[in-house]
Amino acid sequence: MAKKGKSGKSGKSSKNKKPAKQAKKKEVSAPKRTVGARMKGLPPHKEPEEGLRGIVRIAGRDLPGSMTLSRGLLYIKGIGHTLRKAIAKLIEKKAGIKPSTKIGALSDDDVAKIDDVLYNISDKDLPAYLLNRNKDIAEGKSFHVIMNDLIFAQRQDIEYKKKSRTWQGYRHMRGWKVRGQRTKNTGRRGMTIGVIRRKDAKKGK
Repeated sequence: MAKKGKSGKSGKSSKNKKPAKQAKKKEVSAPKRTVGARMKGLPPHKEPEEGLRGIVRIAGRDLPGSMTLSRGLLYIKGIGHTLRKAIAKLIEKKAGIKPSTKIGALSDDDVAKIDDVLYNISDKDLPAYLLNRNKDIAEGKSFHVIMNDLIFAQRQDIEYKKKSRTWQGYRHMRGWKVRGQRTKNTGRRGMTIGVIRRKDAKKGK
């Protein structure tokens, strides 16, 4: 007679049971560092194809050669998603370079033409509502600035507001938030001030 286990069922002992098959662990190799991964602020990109330059400098910004011109414009300070489409068409019109062209395939003359277009955008080329200097106070014209020119223009605007003592300029001078944000919990700078208890306040008196 076969002996019954604790559960009351008869059968073979647990020693004869075969162990469950363990799943084999797949070895995952570390991803290779690409051109874009080495460049700060740019997405990882594949290594450029043969005959293409690895890195090209456009408007003071290093861009990987495997990227298209239309996408590369996004990484230039002062150009966003809406404006880059209009600028890509403008470059094709003035310089004869298609937006789908790989940046690594551009010659030095092509890069110089693109820089000339990017640094001389006015309301004659594009609608005024797309430009970041619409009816500029100093020059009275509408134009577009990028990269270091844009940073300098922003600083000049802030200094102008401070000198004219506008409400925004006053808040800039104090280091407070300017555009109507809440300041109860955020925007605190310097030493944190706690709540003074009543007993401590009476002792101080």
